[in-house]
Amino acid sequence: MDEEKRITLRLPADLHVWLAAQAKSARRSLNSEIVYRLEVERAAAADAESP
Repeated sequence: MDEEKRITLRLPADLHVWLAAQAKSARRSLNSEIVYRLEVERAAAADAESP
């Protein structure tokens, strides 16, 4: 990731609690957990689009 952008993200409280728990169990920050999950989903979507 050469360039980073900052965003404000609004989440439902229950989703925030769940993500924070997942991040803690994976020993990642909340930000890193969100980025990790988005990257995994992007890779899965790219695989699904490949012939």
